[in-house]
Amino acid sequence: MGFRFPGKFTAKQGAEARNVPKGYLAVYVGEAQKKRFMVPISYLKSPSFQNLLIQAEEEFGFDHPMGGLTIPCTEEAFIDATRSLNSL
Repeated sequence: MGFRFPGKFTAKQGAEARNVPKGYLAVYVGEAQKKRFMVPISYLKSPSFQNLLIQAEEEFGFDHPMGGLTIPCTEEAFIDATRSLNSL
C-alpha cells in the first residue's frame, strides 16, 4: 500500500526518494551548501538525534527548503553528533 501526495514531489525528488535504502532516511545537512546523508531510522530514538530534530523544527517547521528533512548545523557538527550513534 502506498501513499500519493499530488503536487508535492517533483520527478527528481521521487527518484532520490527511491535511492534511500530500507530502514534509512535521508537528511540534508550544512549551512550554505547542503549535503545529503543517509541515517538509520534507529537514530530517531536517540536523545542526541532528537535534539537535532528539535533544532530543525524550530528553524524550518514543516517547510524544509530541500524538500526533505533539513538539519540546521554544520556537516562537522552532524558527523560528531552521529559518530557516537554509529557504535550502538
